[in-house]
Amino acid sequence: MTAGLPDPSASAAVLIGTSRYAHLAQLPAVETNLAELATVLQDATVWGLPEAHSLTVTDPAGAAALLDPVYAAGERALDTFIVYYCGHGLRDSESADLYLALTGSREGAGYTAVEYRHLRSAILASPARRKVVVLDCCFSGRAARTLAGPNALAAQAGIQGAYVLTASPKDHVALAPEGERHTAFTGELLHVLRQGVAEAPETLDLETLYRAVDARLGARNRPRPQRSQENDVGRLPLVRNRARASRRAPAGPVMDADVEAAMISSGLQLARLLRSAGRTRDALPVLRMILQSGTRDADGDSVIVHLELAELLTESGQDRQAIEVLESAFQLTHKRFGPEAITVCRRLAELLQSAGNHSQACEVLRHALDTLERSIRTS
Repeated sequence: MTAGLPDPSASAAVLIGTSRYAHLAQLPAVETNLAELATVLQDATVWGLPEAHSLTVTDPAGAAALLDPVYAAGERALDTFIVYYCGHGLRDSESADLYLALTGSREGAGYTAVEYRHLRSAILASPARRKVVVLDCCFSGRAARTLAGPNALAAQAGIQGAYVLTASPKDHVALAPEGERHTAFTGELLHVLRQGVAEAPETLDLETLYRAVDARLGARNRPRPQRSQENDVGRLPLVRNRARASRRAPAGPVMDADVEAAMISSGLQLARLLRSAGRTRDALPVLRMILQSGTRDADGDSVIVHLELAELLTESGQDRQAIEVLESAFQLTHKRFGPEAITVCRRLAELLQSAGNHSQACEVLRHALDTLERSIRTS
């Protein structure tokens, strides 16, 4: 690990995004933001956050769906904890408080969204020594007028001991320019993380990232970001500067789909042989190694690895770890329907039920039924 960078094995990230709304403008670019930001954070040439330490929450329908993953991931983060939200930001008609929109949120009705102070509490509950909050929110013109001063939003969103980076365009057009893959702010953030900063040192701190993103947005005449920090936390290195990487060095652990599929298949075969021989304790690290190697979901094989690992963990009495593995698989199958998705939902619901998490088990089963219904309608 590069000296001075946060330890990815002791860190965590929760990436939250709401792209689909019943009463507000749709933000399709949010899904792309979530997927590509997760990939960049996991890239060994940028930071190398383990896939198991990166949780994506897409289109949360209720406060628990948004906040529970933050509490859970925050408990495991000891070094650095990153929380990212992208979607509509709202102001209640009776107050100037900041709210984060859910799929069913309505303009001017803060009680239909998640009040930001609850997210702040969830982040503060983490023992992580450094906390980073990124809010890529848009506001209506009415709500924007309640913000006084160039850094009012960042000041209100500030969290003790944390670095808060915000984007606050006045409308959804500025947030998500038509025809572009990303929202304006996150698009530039991804560019800087991928390309680096030519004049900066080998590692980039949050202040350098902020200035680079701000300059790119300003050059394109787009809304400028804001930030709030305490104790100069923004001066601590966060990621590698890819602009300073040696051209002779390999670009990173890049494997084509065929190699990844072969690795997954071989690992699965070895784990199953060990299991059949009664060597469950030896099979567990093999499956974990496959998932931590950064392989992507090739034709559902990665989901199968998750299922195998969860089953072994359950047999070993490690139900909590099995739930975490199945929750990760649930995110992989969240947007598609197939036999693996049904199996993941069923096993996850059973474990949640056994653990006494009845409401979460119901949410998982409800998602499976909704996905099945959509599949039937489109077939």
